[in-house]
Amino acid sequence: TAFNEISEYDVRPITAEALEPMLYLLQSAYVDVQHGASAALGNLARITENKRLIVSMGGLDLLVRQMLSPNTSAQINSVGCITNLAADEENKLVIARSGALVPLTRLARSKDQRVQRNATGALLNMTHRVELRQMLVEAGAVPVLVDLAGSATDEETQYYAVTALSNIAVDEGGRRFLWESQQQPSQLTGMLVRALHRPLKIKIQTQIVLTLRNLACDPRYQAQVVEEGGLDVLLPLLQSSYTVLITSTCACLRNLSIDSRNEEPIVSGGFLPELADLIPQADEPDLQCHVISTIRNMAANSSTDKQAFIEAGLFDRIKTALADPRTQTRVVSELVAALSVFALNSQLWRPIVELGFCKLLVQVATRRCENGEAEYNALLTLGTLASKELACDEFARLWRTPGGGIRGSLVKCMTLDEYKDTNARAVSAWIAKTLLQGRRQDFVERITSDAQLMAAIEEADKAKKV
Repeated sequence: TAFNEISEYDVRPITAEALEPMLYLLQSAYVDVQHGASAALGNLARITENKRLIVSMGGLDLLVRQMLSPNTSAQINSVGCITNLAADEENKLVIARSGALVPLTRLARSKDQRVQRNATGALLNMTHRVELRQMLVEAGAVPVLVDLAGSATDEETQYYAVTALSNIAVDEGGRRFLWESQQQPSQLTGMLVRALHRPLKIKIQTQIVLTLRNLACDPRYQAQVVEEGGLDVLLPLLQSSYTVLITSTCACLRNLSIDSRNEEPIVSGGFLPELADLIPQADEPDLQCHVISTIRNMAANSSTDKQAFIEAGLFDRIKTALADPRTQTRVVSELVAALSVFALNSQLWRPIVELGFCKLLVQVATRRCENGEAEYNALLTLGTLASKELACDEFARLWRTPGGGIRGSLVKCMTLDEYKDTNARAVSAWIAKTLLQGRRQDFVERITSDAQLMAAIEEADKAKKV
């Protein structure tokens, strides 16, 4: 009792001499003595030095033995201590190999809420290492975590279970484990979607959405989440006042939008106007990137009607974000990458020209960015538009302005001394040749009479051959 009470208020690194009597008392035949010793160890195991010392001195085996006790108090403290020990990376594998996973999984089904919470927390800590996830599957932890994620009455237990599932779903192997462990094909996704229909704390809602996001990296889950009604619960979350929840929702939508079959449900579900309103939020670059990537994925499906993209106000919001000096370079890169996909679509290329995007694209192409993808995607979009008569009128107006205009960006990117990106050089040469081969005589005269530009084209051709 003294060890327990002192360690509760004064946690510091201890010596082996101080730990030894606690481990001795942990082996007592008296439950009250076991209870005090395991509680003291749990308190001390809150700091790294003590976590490793407890394991190195054989404390883990004693705690695993105590987990098997029928006494609830003994279970609570021993599992709580193992949960703390499992927070240390060096201890995780030792704990997994100690035989602790099976009793932890069993105790996660305990009728005692405290035991259940501690055991689930321990399982969560084990999911942070890839090599331990297979061991958790073999210990039967996945069905238990699925049940707790959907039905646990204790919010912390539910949060631990959902987070553990999210961690398992991070990689392809984990998603396969989850898929194969389901008793029914949609058991997991259906449970997660149904959970979002209930009033939950923000952190639980966010973690459920992140789990759906991780699952939706797999094509099988991309279709399944939508089939289970996932879009119906995701749409209201875009109107949340919590940015972290909105960002997680957009990340989930990004993965769902990879499946072209999901484009129509996303559009008809009313997502485009909501997503459009999120694009200009320059103070949330992660959110912006997820939104823009979602739109780009859907725009890549050229076989569908894209009028809804125009009506949703996407172009106005994209233009606002591109013109905003606060917009981060990685977001600019995503924006122009989306425009490069739009430029390939028969319905979406025209608004790019009519709404004045060419000037913004020239500005991106002519400035030196820390992210070369932004410049490259801007050039790629201009190159796709170079064959359009309507765009050529705009090209003529922007030939030398702003900042050297289209002509300046072509020279810069095709000249070896000025620019090292071979892809950008190839695209610039493609733009110049497209203009030369077009019907516009004014461009033919401008290019052929420009010695510097012609020399740049020749240099780019030589570099390509090399």
